[in-house]
Amino acid sequence: MTGRGEPPEGPPEPPGGEDEYRSLVFDESFVRAARLQEFSARERMGEPARAVRSVGSLTGRGTRRRSRAAVLLVLLITLAFATAVYIGFRNPYPKPVGRHVEPLRTTVIPLAPRDAVPGGAPDDLFSGGPAAQFPTGASGVNLPPVRRTENFSNSQVTAALATVKDYLVASSLDPDVLSGRIVRPVGRLLDPDQTAQFDRSMSAPADDGRHTATGWLVRFDPADVELADTDIRVQGSLSYAETGSDTLEVVSDHTFTYALRPAASGPHRSDDASLFTVRRELHFVIDREDLRLHRLEVHSAYVQAGPQSCSADAAGALRPLLAGERADDRGPDGTDPYATGLPKAGLCGTLTVSSPPQGPPPGPHAATSRPSRP
Repeated sequence: MTGRGEPPEGPPEPPGGEDEYRSLVFDESFVRAARLQEFSARERMGEPARAVRSVGSLTGRGTRRRSRAAVLLVLLITLAFATAVYIGFRNPYPKPVGRHVEPLRTTVIPLAPRDAVPGGAPDDLFSGGPAAQFPTGASGVNLPPVRRTENFSNSQVTAALATVKDYLVASSLDPDVLSGRIVRPVGRLLDPDQTAQFDRSMSAPADDGRHTATGWLVRFDPADVELADTDIRVQGSLSYAETGSDTLEVVSDHTFTYALRPAASGPHRSDDASLFTVRRELHFVIDREDLRLHRLEVHSAYVQAGPQSCSADAAGALRPLLAGERADDRGPDGTDPYATGLPKAGLCGTLTVSSPPQGPPPGPHAATSRPSRP
């Protein structure tokens, strides 16, 4: 009887070899259902390592980030555009709420000569009187030294004074305004709240202290007189003060001397001119809105003008006495204290020329007030 023989494959291998799992049998369905799974880099490297994102994850998150950046950029552009529009349309100098623009108060006093009005050539008349050293035209309206105030800068004060100068030039030196042909150069410089009063003063002047055209501007009747010399002599001063955190007050005091002659009705002689002098003291109020729009308010006007007769109606236009003429003996119109409506105060002054040619005097002529006779 022979012993157990070795298997045909050879002698068995020692324990621990591959034959250790020989008893495990995997059927075909188990093998087919098995999955091969490859560990990720993070799993292979351990917990501290970061997993590599898939391409799909990177694409989705990148798209979302770009979308957020695009939305943020659009919002920033919209905000910048809205800010620019707001700054462009916003008024940087808001007009004080509730500030009331006062109507102009005017006083126009004719100055009557004691003797006949002297005549001659314009150059001879100027050289022999107080206006000999006066500058001509706009050069006689000089701005004072400018210093900032508590609430207004140097540039703002300068702008206010420049607006006043423009008003004085337009209302006292423009030949078309002087002849009564136009009034727009003056009206366009006024605050809109005074436009209605100005328009009524031009269309229906009245000696009531509110609607006197010659309080707003210097005007002659072209049917009576014309300029004999376009070089108008000017001398005076400007001063300013801050009257509130939003307002400046400017005071102008100027003397204007005109060479006039009778209106053209034929050839003129060279010696038929005469001088006419107007002293204007005007008080202006300018707020921040006025500064921005280059306009002003005329608060009050005190005007002396001669030679004229005391009885002359100078509400609509000044009535000069020309070479060789004398003032009449009538005084200003009487005043009735019992009358209703705005009171009329008839005033007149006596025209005397006493200042020497050297050195500009403070005013055109020394005028003594003569109250109206009832």
